[in-house]
Amino acid sequence: MTSAPSSSTASSASTASHPPKLLDQKPFLRFWMARLFGVLANQMLMVAVAWHMYELTSSAWDLGLVGLFQFVPALVMALPAGHLADRWHRGRIFAACILAQAVVGVLLVASTHAGLTTRELILGLSVVLGMTRAFQMPAQQALTPLLVPQALLQRAISLSSVGIQIAIIGGPALGGLLYTTGATTVYATCVAFSLLSAALTLTVRYRHVPAQGAATLASVLAGVSYVWKSKVLLGAMSLDLFAVLLGGATALLPIYARDILHTGPQGLGLLRAAPAVGALLMTLLLVRFPLQRHVGYKLLGAVAVFGLATLVFGLSSHFGLSMLALAVTGAADSISVVTRLTLMQLETPDEMRGRVSAVNSIFIGASNQLGEFESGATAALLGPVGSVVLGGLGTVLIAASWLRLFPALARRDRLS
Repeated sequence: MTSAPSSSTASSASTASHPPKLLDQKPFLRFWMARLFGVLANQMLMVAVAWHMYELTSSAWDLGLVGLFQFVPALVMALPAGHLADRWHRGRIFAACILAQAVVGVLLVASTHAGLTTRELILGLSVVLGMTRAFQMPAQQALTPLLVPQALLQRAISLSSVGIQIAIIGGPALGGLLYTTGATTVYATCVAFSLLSAALTLTVRYRHVPAQGAATLASVLAGVSYVWKSKVLLGAMSLDLFAVLLGGATALLPIYARDILHTGPQGLGLLRAAPAVGALLMTLLLVRFPLQRHVGYKLLGAVAVFGLATLVFGLSSHFGLSMLALAVTGAADSISVVTRLTLMQLETPDEMRGRVSAVNSIFIGASNQLGEFESGATAALLGPVGSVVLGGLGTVLIAASWLRLFPALARRDRLS
């Protein structure tokens, strides 16, 4: 993949006479399709691996280990991966990670066909998937700003979120449907989608300027230092961390579905899909109507709405109201995600984007995993309703506190 002039540079030269349009950004659209197929394959793979593990062992503990064996290597490798994303070609890093995912799929096809799939094999491949995720996340986040003009960055990130939400909704559904014909069908489809994603990525052209300087511990940790010094970035990332840590009710959805809302597995599936549906609708609105003014207050307001909707869900015993509340949490969270990612890209020089994106991925991973633990621990003490209600109230208080703790974030008027 040869380097070529960046589309953002080329587009900015003609902005005055021809305002840039997102649909004209061919490299970005190719990468959007690549991410769509890559995430779709990953979501299908996760569903199939979890179900396959449960078929093999019938152990909830082993299901938890699948997630843990992915999370730990992703956490450990995040900062080195961000450093490499600033020194190496980001498109090639992303393509290599997707190809590694395809190799995992091939191994699962072969082992399943031969009847050799074991608990240990699935756990070992989960480690591989966790390591590839560590390198994939900073590379893909740091690549997008190089493919579009700055004026289109918020719309580009919104459209990227649309693709991810489509994959999150469709991937598990498609994976579950294909699994009825056999695990090898799902794994083979994941391989095909992953190869298509890698091929599309290798057609993306952009100007690659590697970061200068020797690879030292200080350079690896530079992203942490940069985020700590930038109160806008630190405020935005920590806001998301605590909101998801306190307000996430996903881990308790099976309890709500069976014991509170009195529905079955189908109802649980609808509850799990509701936040993604809300997020999809909101990101489509943000593509058409991006945030223009008072973005700091809107970010904090979105987090407060997330907390209030979580509170409503916690108190609801009506299935329809619970679905609506979860959809609102997804919509509010999408505002937070798009705003945070756009701020992160605009506030960070290109030579630092990989390392800063790695720090962001640590915040996201920690909030999701620790949030599930926090929900389970408080539910054991206070019951599921008490856990969710307390988390929702805590999220609202966090949003209010950040007004005083991070005034620069709150007063931020425009994204750029």
